[in-house]
Amino acid sequence: MTLSPRLLEVLRCPKCKGAVEYEPGRSRLVCRACQLAYEIRDGIPIMLIDEATPA
Repeated sequence: MTLSPRLLEVLRCPKCKGAVEYEPGRSRLVCRACQLAYEIRDGIPIMLIDEATPA
């Protein structure tokens, strides 16, 4: 499963509004500034701070 490059350009961390990096092997997006990871479920990024896990 891959995310489109266009989607990755517009997605931002909901906590700090910084860029997120896609980790395809782990199906998640990571904000390096906040050290939070956002899971991707069924191809949909779950960009909720309450559901983020430590990166």
